[in-house]
Amino acid sequence: MYFIGVDLAWGLRSPTGVAVVDGGGVLRYLGVAGDDDDVADRVRPFAAGECLVAVDAPLVVANPSGNRPCEAALNRDFRAFEAGAHPSNTALTWFADGGRGARLCAALDLDLDPRSPAPRKAIEVYPHAASVVLFGLDRTLKYKQKPGREFTERRSELLRLIDFLEGLRTADPMLEVSDCPEWTELKASVRRARRKSELRRAEDPADAVLCAYIARFAASRPGDVTVYGDTETGCLVTPTLR
Repeated sequence: MYFIGVDLAWGLRSPTGVAVVDGGGVLRYLGVAGDDDDVADRVRPFAAGECLVAVDAPLVVANPSGNRPCEAALNRDFRAFEAGAHPSNTALTWFADGGRGARLCAALDLDLDPRSPAPRKAIEVYPHAASVVLFGLDRTLKYKQKPGREFTERRSELLRLIDFLEGLRTADPMLEVSDCPEWTELKASVRRARRKSELRRAEDPADAVLCAYIARFAASRPGDVTVYGDTETGCLVTPTLR
């Protein structure tokens, strides 16, 4: 079985991170994709058989405005940690036709019900919320580009994420990233980065690794995840906040 993480960009011109973890918890693939076809082509070889694909992007968007019910419910739990989800609705251009996440899952013929026994399915995840639980954070890591956020802070926070992910080698379930050459290069690129653009190139694959781990966690410990929302209006799956 493969656990596939996709940090899916909302726009076709922005990079999408793709990571694949095998059934033993070893990172087997890490890369960056472009348009819809490129993303599907990178995922498809690993999604031909039993798989769980964790996508950081809305997979079901049916509401004409505001938040989806799953976003509103997750926000009630995680807003205090600065980990609230952004609203998704069909009034936004990205979701007028369902969105990239829906297209990807349709192209790969994945079941979108998190509770389904289907051997090949996809779940929507939100790495910020998951990181709060998995890493015991008081607030989310601040490595994303935001107005007023300095390079040094972003680099430091991205290195923290890298350290946290490497620390999952002793977690339940475990994750082993150190044998993946692309991971080694990602870590080195952040350490030697001097510009924000260099950090931006590393964010997406790092987030994809976290997505893949969330998939493995959800499959290994179903009693320790919360499914917000429903299949008609959209579901968000994340490790349970205790």
